[in-house]
Amino acid sequence: MKETRFFFVPDARNCIELPQDEAKHATRVLRLAEGDELMLMDGSGCFYRAYITVATGHRCLYKIFDFLPQERAWEGHIHLAMAPTKLNDRTEWFAEKATEIGMDELTFLDCQFSERRVIKTERIDKILISAVKQSHKAWKPILNEMTPFERFVKTERKGDKFICHCYAQEDIEEGGTKPLLMDVLRRGVETTVMIGPEGDFSVDEVKLALKNGYRCVSLGTSRLRTETAALVAVHMMQLRNQKIG
Repeated sequence: MKETRFFFVPDARNCIELPQDEAKHATRVLRLAEGDELMLMDGSGCFYRAYITVATGHRCLYKIFDFLPQERAWEGHIHLAMAPTKLNDRTEWFAEKATEIGMDELTFLDCQFSERRVIKTERIDKILISAVKQSHKAWKPILNEMTPFERFVKTERKGDKFICHCYAQEDIEEGGTKPLLMDVLRRGVETTVMIGPEGDFSVDEVKLALKNGYRCVSLGTSRLRTETAALVAVHMMQLRNQKIG
């Protein structure tokens, strides 16, 4: 049985042609030709069955013959905010794997101890698109630009908000507790989780987050790298919100 090939076309319903990169992949790499079927995805919840009407070395035109609206595989809204790692490949690895698992939104944070203060979101967006196609996800995660920590925590957000850090909670607030994230996640609720840089958030940043409605949580007893911690947080949120049956 021939494998179904997915192509990302943001405005698929209103277009008749694959984007240049997708067209090049279809015609030059896969060697698809006129009459071959395609599966298009718009990243906004719909798949489309189409066939190629024109195929050249640079262009690939199509005609849609079936619309396939998709149901979300999870509830709520999974938003992960993280300080990008010093090495780009670790951040890119996280973006790919978290998209395969399933998340709704990704924001990069500029923190006091950040090792990287510039991120090429165009590159990350391409990785998100590739992961969406590979994992057959109907929705592409929202990707936000690098945001200063203070601005991020002071921005009003719906639902539950958490910050993960490695400090003893008594160093942050008297009588405070730091439960396991998995234990306090609520199904179907919009959720934002923040992950700091390798040097962690500063104590002042954690206290500022608390003042703005965030709760301190733990990801377990292991000390994790930034990208690993971020992936663990996404996986916990995904497991809590998966639709069963």
